[in-house]
This record gives sequence, structure tokens and C-alpha cells, in this order.
Amino acid sequence: MMITRRAALASAAAIVLASSSAFAADKKYDTGASDTEIKIGNIMPYSGPASAYGIIGKTEAAYFKKINAEGGINGRKINFVSYDDAYSPPKAVEQARKLVESDEVLLIFNSLGTPSNSAIQKYMNAKKVPQLFVATGATKWNDPSNFPWTMGWQPSYQAESRIYAKYLLKEKPGAKIAVLYQNDDYGKDYLKGLKDGLGAKAASMIVMEESYETTEPTIDSHIVKLKSTGADVFMNITTPKFAAQAIKKVKEIDWKALHLLNNVSASVGSVLKPAGFENSQEIISAAYLKDVSDPQWKDDPGMKQFLDFMAKEFPEGDKLDGGTVVGYAVAQTLVQVLKQCGDDLTRENVMKQAASLRNFRTEMLLPGITINTSATDFAPVSQLQLMRFKGEKWELFGDVISADVGG
Repeated sequence: MMITRRAALASAAAIVLASSSAFAADKKYDTGASDTEIKIGNIMPYSGPASAYGIIGKTEAAYFKKINAEGGINGRKINFVSYDDAYSPPKAVEQARKLVESDEVLLIFNSLGTPSNSAIQKYMNAKKVPQLFVATGATKWNDPSNFPWTMGWQPSYQAESRIYAKYLLKEKPGAKIAVLYQNDDYGKDYLKGLKDGLGAKAASMIVMEESYETTEPTIDSHIVKLKSTGADVFMNITTPKFAAQAIKKVKEIDWKALHLLNNVSASVGSVLKPAGFENSQEIISAAYLKDVSDPQWKDDPGMKQFLDFMAKEFPEGDKLDGGTVVGYAVAQTLVQVLKQCGDDLTRENVMKQAASLRNFRTEMLLPGITINTSATDFAPVSQLQLMRFKGEKWELFGDVISADVGG
């Protein structure tokens, strides 16, 4: 009897040991993750021609600091390593290699800029390191069959400019459109969306396509040239520094055209305020996130949480700058993905969870907009709403429009 009891105790102990070792085995880590830490890399233009976007990285750092203070993610603290590439693709390549090979991050998150992300995409996919929620709306980030380690986040540039095309065909079918665009993948992507959206009418409606380089100190001469075409619609595909210049110049030379401004330069704090509110009236753009300057959100719980975060964690940040809203919302999306990963913090599972978001909302998204991904859909946000600038704020109009464009 005693032997049987001993044997039973021994086998019970063996079961406990086996289950505890099985439990330990349930924790899976790749380079950059451990019981205590998740190391995340990031590349931002803290200097150079697109430095206005640097605030996105600073907001993300502040948000992860808040998450760490609250205990981290499933008990693990985020170690956020962010480097400057000055919006230079060769520098981005250097920083990506440093993050992957020296810092040994689990993933690179929300690296900014179409040229920079294009430069590191093949490297990231060859290394099988997630290039997750990139801060650019180029359509090519939604191409899971060819680039399974790269995923976008914001609405695609082509989807956005198709919405402007739809608006013009309805409201101004006889429009003469002059386009200013940045001479890179970002600018060309917006232009393609506009042409595709206008369809057969693109050839007759677009009277000039004028490109500029980010190395140019000013784009004033391009604006003068575009006005000389007699166009009554100005499509402004520029990054913040140049967008503010364009808005000022249009007013200065009294060009009375309908002004369409891409979402990536619709920030009140970093574009419209410096350009002058008096020069920004009636500009049309599109949004997917709530705007702090819009009084309709003053009692909104999501907005209150954001403003509370800004006051406590990032008081030096400009809450009127759209970049702070973007940084906050995309950081919340990453936190959701890492929570879903549980104790399987492998790079493969990070991508699997990122591709399994169902009707997820960061509460800074406009009502009616949700984040959805799948193994064949790497475009998390694909809805937008048109807005018009009046006084010192954007006013939304029309319905939330879905405009998916595949890679």
C-alpha cells in the first residue's frame, strides 16, 4: 500500500514538474524579447527636410514610458530605441542595420517616410524582422504575398487621392487641376491615385504636373508656374515644410483655386498655423483621426484620455500637431498587437497577431472607422472623411468613405 502511495506521489510530482516545464516551454522568444523586456526599434526624421514629423517618434516614446510605468505588457517593459535618419534613405539603411544587428530589436515599428522604408524593405524581409505599421501611406506596404514582414498603418495615399478625385468629379467636373508633388514614391503614389480616380477624364482635367525635390529651399517658383496654367484646382502633394510654403504663396499671388491638401500635411499645429490661418481658409483635406482643435470632441472620452496623456506624459508636445495624435494612436495599436502575442514573442507571431486585428479601435480614430487586418490584408486603416478648414479648425463633411487599394 505504502509503495503504491509513494509511486502515486512520485508520479504526481512528475506531472507537476512536467506541466511546469511545459508552462515554461510555452514562452517563446526571438531576439529582442525576454521575460522582462520587449526591444522595439524606430527610425524618424528628427532632423532634415521632414523634421516636422519627428514629434511622432517623441510621442511614441512618451506613450511607451506610460505603459512601462503601468507595469508594461504582460509584465514586460518596452525598450524603445529610436534613431534619426534625417529623411535620407542611405541613412535609414544604416540605422535599420544597426537596430537589427547591433541593438538586436524584436521589430522595427513605425519607421517614417516612403523613401526610407522603400530602402530598407528588402533587407527587413530578407532578415525576417517585422517592419511594422510603417509611417507612410504608400500602397506597396499592403503586399503580404511578396513582403510578408512589412505592414502599413495609415490609409493609403492612392485611396486618399481617389477620394479627392471622386469629390471633384461630382462637385467640379469641368475642373482644371494643377498638381504639385514631391518627386519620390510618396508623391507619385498620390498622383497615381488621383489619375486612377479621375479615370478617362484625367488627361483633360489635369493641366500640369509639377514636381519638387526635398533639397529645394523653397517651392515658390513652382506655385507661380502652376498658377500661370489658369487652373482652378490646386492639388497640393507636399510634406509639412513645403505645404506651409505653398499655402502662403498661393495667397500671396492671389491664386483663387480650390486647394486640396494631402492628409500628411493637414496638421493645424505644424502646417496651417505657421502658414497663417487667414491663408488656410476653405482648404479641403481628408482625415481618419480626431482633430484636437475641433470642439465637437471636447466631451469625447477618447479625446479626454489623449489630452490627459499629453498633459502628464508629454507636456512639451504640441497637442494641435497632428503628429502627436498619429504617434499616440499607432503606439496604442502596437500595444494591442503585443498584448495579443501573450508569451509567444517571436517575430512570426508578431506578424500573425498584427494580421489578426478585428474591428480594433484606438479612440482617436473618427467614429465609424475601425482597424481590420488579415493574412491577405495588410492595410489596417482604410477609411477617411473629407474636411474643410474654417476659422482655426477643420470641419468634417460628408460620409466616412472606404477606399481600399491593394498592393
